[in-house]
Amino acid sequence: MLRRLHPTQPASFAFTPANAKWAQAQIAKYPEGRQASAIIPLLWRAQEQEGWLTKPAIEGIADMLGLAYIRALEVATFYFMFQLQPVGALAHIQVCGTTTCMICGAEDLIGVCKDLIAEQAHEISADGNFSWEEVECLGACANAPMVQIGKDFYEDLTADKFREILAAFGRGEIPTPGPQNGRYAAEPLSGLTSLKNYESGRAQYNASAGLATAYGDTIKRIQGDEVPILKPRRTPAPPAAKAAAKPAPVAPPAKTAAKNASAPADTPAQPKKLKAAKKGGADDLKEIKGIGPALEKLLNDLGIFHYDQIAGWSAAEISWVDNNLQGFKGRVSRDGWTQQAKILATAGETEFSKRVAKGKVY
Repeated sequence: MLRRLHPTQPASFAFTPANAKWAQAQIAKYPEGRQASAIIPLLWRAQEQEGWLTKPAIEGIADMLGLAYIRALEVATFYFMFQLQPVGALAHIQVCGTTTCMICGAEDLIGVCKDLIAEQAHEISADGNFSWEEVECLGACANAPMVQIGKDFYEDLTADKFREILAAFGRGEIPTPGPQNGRYAAEPLSGLTSLKNYESGRAQYNASAGLATAYGDTIKRIQGDEVPILKPRRTPAPPAAKAAAKPAPVAPPAKTAAKNASAPADTPAQPKKLKAAKKGGADDLKEIKGIGPALEKLLNDLGIFHYDQIAGWSAAEISWVDNNLQGFKGRVSRDGWTQQAKILATAGETEFSKRVAKGKVY
C-alpha cells in the first residue's frame, strides 16, 4: 500500500509543555550521537497528542533529533501504526482482517463500519467523530473477531455488540475493553479445563482490561500531565473464614501495642511500610526481574522502597502483596522477587540486574 502524507496539513506543530519534557527524557535515554533511536516513541507521542501524524510534527521531531527530514519520513511512512491522515475526533477504529478474525466474522464488523461510519476506510464519519480501517493481525486470535479502538482491544465481538460499543462511544461512554461475550481472558468458551481454583480468586478484569480500566485513556488525547491512579485492591477474606469468624475481643488500652506498631496494617499479613525512602534514596527496584516503572511506582505508593524490605517478606506478606498489585496480581511469587531482593540487598548481582546495569533491559 502506498502511504503518502495527507494533502491538507496544519501550519505548525508543537508538543505540549508536558509532552516536550517527556520527549527530552526519552532522548536522554540514548548516548550522544544515538538520539535518532528516539524517533519512534516521539512520533508516537505526537500522534497520541494530535490524533494523527502531521508533516509539521514529523519535521519538528526530525529537528529535535538532528535528522534529515527524509529519515523521519522513512520511519513514519513505513509503520502502519502511524496515521498519516486525519482521523475521527472521537475514535479511530482498527478492524483486524487477518485469517482467524476473517473466519470468525470480521467482514460483519467491517460492514458495521461502512454502515455507521463511512463507506471507505480512512474516511471520517459525517459527524466528524469516527474513522476506521482494516489492519493486519492484532494478536488476539483466540478471541476473534476483534477490533482496536484507540489504545485498547475489544474482543469476541458480534456485529450487534460492535454496534452497541460504537453507540456507547458516541454517547461519551468508554465500554470496558477485553472480551465482550462474558469470557474472562482467552480460556476455552466451554469453561476452564484446568487451574479451576484460579477462577475464584481472580481480579474483576484480566490484566489488560484491568489496566485499561484503571488508566481510563482508551481514546484520550495524551497531553503528558496525566497521572493515572492505580489504587491497590483489598483482598476480601475467604467465605469460609468469614463464616467461622468470631467477634474480635476488645483490646486493652495498652501503650506498648501503640509503641510497637511501626505502621498501620489493613490485614495482619501486610508487610511493614515506610513513609519515605531511607537516607540515601530508594533502591532501584527495577533491577528485580518483573518490576518495571509502573510497578516500581505502585510499590513506592505502598511504602516499599528498598531491597531489604522485599527480602524480608514472609509467605503471608508475599500473599498480601501479590493480591494488592493492581493489574499485576501474582508477580511476586511468579518472578521470585524475594530471592532476587536477598541477593541485591547484600550488594550482590543477579543475571537480570547485570543486564540492567549494561543497559540491555529496556
